Amino acid sequence: MKRVAQALSLVIVFPSAVLCVFGRAGNIFMFFAQAYSLIPGLVGVIIRAAFYKLTLRSCSLDCAIALGTYFSSREVDVGKDVWIGSFCVIGRARIGERTQISGHVEIPSGRHQHRRDGEGYFLGFESNEVVIGRYCWIGAGAVVMANVGDHTTIGAGAVVVHDIPDRVIAVGVPAKPVKSSLASGVGRELATLEPKKPLLRRRRVAPS
Repeated sequence: MKRVAQALSLVIVFPSAVLCVFGRAGNIFMFFAQAYSLIPGLVGVIIRAAFYKLTLRSCSLDCAIALGTYFSSREVDVGKDVWIGSFCVIGRARIGERTQISGHVEIPSGRHQHRRDGEGYFLGFESNEVVIGRYCWIGAGAVVMANVGDHTTIGAGAVVVHDIPDRVIAVGVPAKPVKSSLASGVGRELATLEPKKPLLRRRRVAPS
């Protein structure tokens, strides 16, 4: 049943993909990306996956893109079983399989997008690809402008301006690794935070 729904959705979005030259006509691509982002429920999830399957650089049909989220560039790779929450805006990016992105996350196309001349006037737009690894979690409201390694967690509200390595939890502004994302690493970290037991003093009993 799932494959039938996906096949039907590809047929439905095919004309819009043709009109935007499979994502290469930027303004038309943006129109349909924003329009499809407003379709609610499971229907919207299936339609968006189908549209991006035909228009992005690569996109798995087995991904879930929630209400209000859209891609501002076709230069994107979305891996299998990726889940993206509501109201995210994503530029040039590569998102690894099974990564989960919470709501209201921004992934602009790199850190340095607007160059200025000596008098402060804009010289143009410069974009770079942001790579988010496999099995990552990106918390709500995070802004990701640099690469994130595999199996890494980015805390809610964090701002990533420097590359974050594999298998860590990074939080803050700017985001910095604070501990391992693996269960054993977390256990070691928590062990250092456990309160010490108070020493029991022996009472001396006077001889009767």
